[in-house]
Amino acid sequence: MSYVAGARVVVVGEALVDIVHRADGSVDAAPGGSPANVALTLGRLGRTPHLVTRLGDDSHGRSVRDWLERSSVTVDATHAPRTATATAHLDAAGAATYEFDIDWALGGVSVAGADVLHVGSVAALLGPGADDVSRLVDAVRRSATITYDPNIRPSLLQDPADARARVASLVRRADVVKASDEDLRWLHPNADLVEVATRWQRLGPAVVVVTTGADGALAVTATGVVGIPAVTTAVVDTVGAGDTFMGALIDGLIHAELTGASQRNALRAVSPSDLEAILRMSAAAAAITVSRPGADPPSRAEVATQLSARLPRAPLSPGPAKS
Repeated sequence: MSYVAGARVVVVGEALVDIVHRADGSVDAAPGGSPANVALTLGRLGRTPHLVTRLGDDSHGRSVRDWLERSSVTVDATHAPRTATATAHLDAAGAATYEFDIDWALGGVSVAGADVLHVGSVAALLGPGADDVSRLVDAVRRSATITYDPNIRPSLLQDPADARARVASLVRRADVVKASDEDLRWLHPNADLVEVATRWQRLGPAVVVVTTGADGALAVTATGVVGIPAVTTAVVDTVGAGDTFMGALIDGLIHAELTGASQRNALRAVSPSDLEAILRMSAAAAAITVSRPGADPPSRAEVATQLSARLPRAPLSPGPAKS
């Protein structure tokens, strides 16, 4: 699969510093935040995304900005009193639970000219900035593909009913939704994952993707369900895995020329084989991220190597090199 340039991608959401407490007692601090990780992944894959976010004029903020800009992410940040932090506690298997210190608001920013607008996570649910995110979705939906990842953080949600209503509203307006099995189980306790994804797809999106960790991923479209197995790898930790999958998913849609409002009908008609190829690339990228500590998405060349080893008939050829 060759590199395809184009599409102006704008990601809106939180950028912060992850403070990671590992099971062995060590503590690391590194830039992160779900939307920031998505933007970073796109930059590593050769895109030049814009991240609309909120940062403080402090050492954390400067480290976040430098981290993103080194991977070709343009940062457009409103001013915060301090840069947000997320404290992650990892268990022996590398799974993370989070505590957040975040002040989220955007004000009257614009994302005009976007071909793809990605939103999600804390930024789409935490006031007052969640209303700004919703406004931006409405402002560009006539021209841009909208992608959405709920990435639920229950510890931040004081009103679960409001959060579920906001998620449903964004699902209806999105073209592509990616959610984890944990997201769906929090939003729809005891419901079957495929049934929930099918119900979401019927609300409006062309594609609803569900990641299920060691069980792989599936995608629901109007014509059925496409599933892929997980990529076997040694897991160091899961920080940034879902965000890497999301960024690679967007990259795959761009490559397939399925982005921009003019391509909505084509996106709805995406073939199972094309969708499977995009899912496999996304899973390969996420597998590389979980094989090393922290949110450290792969370059396009690394994903190419991973896919060439597993799918020699359809290798991903590298685009521009990114660090």
